[in-house]
Amino acid sequence: MRTREDTTVRTRHNTGHGERGWWRFARHYLEMVVAMAVGMLVLGVVTHGVLAWVGVEFSSAGHPELALLEMAFDMSVGMTVWMRLRGHSWPSTLEMCGAMFAPALALVPLLRLDVITADSLMVLEHVLMLPLMFLVMLRRRHEYGA
Repeated sequence: MRTREDTTVRTRHNTGHGERGWWRFARHYLEMVVAMAVGMLVLGVVTHGVLAWVGVEFSSAGHPELALLEMAFDMSVGMTVWMRLRGHSWPSTLEMCGAMFAPALALVPLLRLDVITADSLMVLEHVLMLPLMFLVMLRRRHEYGA
């Protein structure tokens, strides 16, 4: 005989709410961080290798804005591949990519105004992008498992 509590627990797990739902949400967040890191490392190596091969020097010290955008692009590619493999829609994927580039909108002007240094640019980008990703995921938490 089923009790009301059994039905509530079963329904909660089937609809993605409760512990399992939040665990899926957290796991998905971590998976996307890993996919971004892989994208950044793999595409970063390829980009810098190709540029070196054609004789173009490209460093974050010399061109911090370009390095910032290249890093955000590389991370977005890795995350896009993973999200599409997991069946996410293009709007959800593009929102998440926007979280990679949005910090640059605030940071590049601050760099140009000498409020922040080129050395701190990448660190601040990562510090801002990770919580922005989390907020985007919360916006569509039903899609991400919470």
